[in-house]
Amino acid sequence: MDNDKKIKHIAIIMDGNGRWAQQHGHERFFGHEHGVETVRRVVEETTALGIPYLTLYTFSTENWNRPKEEVDMLMRLLTSAIAKEVDDLHANGVRLLTTGRLQNLPEDCQKSLRAAMDKTAGNTRLTLILALSYSGRAEITDMAKAIAREAVARQLNPDTIDETTIQQHLYNPEIPDVDLMIRTGGDLRISNFLLWQVAYAELFFTPVLWPDFSKEDLREIVAQFGSRERRFGKTGEQVRAH
Repeated sequence: MDNDKKIKHIAIIMDGNGRWAQQHGHERFFGHEHGVETVRRVVEETTALGIPYLTLYTFSTENWNRPKEEVDMLMRLLTSAIAKEVDDLHANGVRLLTTGRLQNLPEDCQKSLRAAMDKTAGNTRLTLILALSYSGRAEITDMAKAIAREAVARQLNPDTIDETTIQQHLYNPEIPDVDLMIRTGGDLRISNFLLWQVAYAELFFTPVLWPDFSKEDLREIVAQFGSRERRFGKTGEQVRAH
């Protein structure tokens, strides 16, 4: 399979850190720490496969409802991980972006993210997008507000609104739609993740908990993706005729 042509964008719901830690007799933080190591592996393998975009569901808007101690720990882990990994990301040609309501993050976390994004801005091998304080409904809500403001200001004719208009008002309008969405941890739901962008994505659910997710697991899913027929509303005969 030619991944450059068939897969442009992988999105992953990284689930199972807490359960993995509990299985190993540790607190949830232990699982989150090991989950960072998995992120490193997956970024390396995605780059090796020649897939240009990877979005990781890192922290949802709903995650703010977790115990304050865990949220504070996750913010500290995120800040330290970005500072630790940015040089390797840059050396390997990875551009870092974020998506979500970043203004809700602690200032030191925002500062670390901005510095990393500035440093890696010119890289082109892989664009790594961290979904932070993100939910699909929040993105669609913010998109609708932006369009409404332009309509009220007479900068936009409501009769001209189409899918392109919506795309242009999403958080990262230049990022292509998701081709392949993976959820680890065994649950069979998309949990408010990239609701607009996964409209025609192929969905893969694996029972493997995120800290155990390997490069081999990713390669196997990519191989399975290559065997699926993506019709986008057409018949199978129409697709195979091309």
